[in-house]
Amino acid sequence: MKKIAILLFAAFAVIACKKEGYEITGLAKGVENGKKVYLETQSEAGPVTLDTAVVESEKFKFDGKLKEGVELAFVRIETLNGSVPMILEDGDISVEFNKDTIQKSKISGTKNNDKFQSYNNESQVIYKKMMKFQEENQQKMMTAQQTQDTTTVNALMKEFNKFQDDMNNQSKKFIEKNPDAFISALLLENFLMRSYLTPAEVKGYYEKLDKSILDTKSGKNIKKMLDAMTSVEIGSVAPDFSAPSPDGKMISLKESMGKVTLIDFWASWCGPCRKENPNVVAMYNELHDKGLNIIGVSLDKEGDAEKWKEAIAKDGLTWNQISNLKFWKEPIAVQYNVKSIPATFLLDASGKIVAKDLRGEELKAKVKELLGVE
Repeated sequence: MKKIAILLFAAFAVIACKKEGYEITGLAKGVENGKKVYLETQSEAGPVTLDTAVVESEKFKFDGKLKEGVELAFVRIETLNGSVPMILEDGDISVEFNKDTIQKSKISGTKNNDKFQSYNNESQVIYKKMMKFQEENQQKMMTAQQTQDTTTVNALMKEFNKFQDDMNNQSKKFIEKNPDAFISALLLENFLMRSYLTPAEVKGYYEKLDKSILDTKSGKNIKKMLDAMTSVEIGSVAPDFSAPSPDGKMISLKESMGKVTLIDFWASWCGPCRKENPNVVAMYNELHDKGLNIIGVSLDKEGDAEKWKEAIAKDGLTWNQISNLKFWKEPIAVQYNVKSIPATFLLDASGKIVAKDLRGEELKAKVKELLGVE
């Protein structure tokens, strides 16, 4: 009984002594006293400074408590180019700056930072090969571009892209081997934003992540992005939405439906969108009577309502137009996972998404096919 009590006490002591909050100790060799050091995170609006320290005797220190849970952070020293990425988590974290080559800086001390450094070490092997190839072939590439030697340009780009493939494959292997590492969630987020992997492929990796990673901000963001992507995949029924028209009337997708419906994401400030508008107008004028309807969703900014209205009139957009004037935070664009414009979703009579991001003659041909007209 006494032995059990000792074991229980020991287990309690381990739990009780678990460090609350983080302590970051930094070594900055060659950096003069008085230089400011910034601990930063990223938000949609840009960098956010969490804390500021000062270099003394080539050292600096931060301590605090997590506000957003485990997250990616950066340590930056004023006057030095670049910053050192690290994982902000409870525990003692060490950052060793290399002021001449920031990429060679090192992080350690906690589980996630040790894993992050391990990933960085593997990446550096590929990165060095990539830089060597670039240096050895830079003149060759410049000459080929100047002489419009597309064969050589394409061959060099194909070789160079192999390094990116190696990086991607290394990342996938790392995620598979480290489902309990926060960097695995960051890598999956990156794959989604770059559309390197399909939502189904990302979901396969995501479902194997440790619960502790799923509960982080990045883990939840992956879930949010996957939900958005899968809800607007080809074959899915387009989610309904509504927003104000230029005159303030609420208009929904449901009431804008035709035999074939085009959801067109655009903005008055978007050059490629405005360039494509004449093609869309011509198609609408030809096929609207046969069943084509369009609803335009603008990503114009708050305060730019007049510019939006002027663009509608100038380009002759006579179909339904709506917008919350929230720029890239436009709720409908977020709902449809729109990351760039122009972006289009083509729906059949049942409201099912049958095609995405078609342009010009390809779009017109698909619309005519769906309408059953020659």
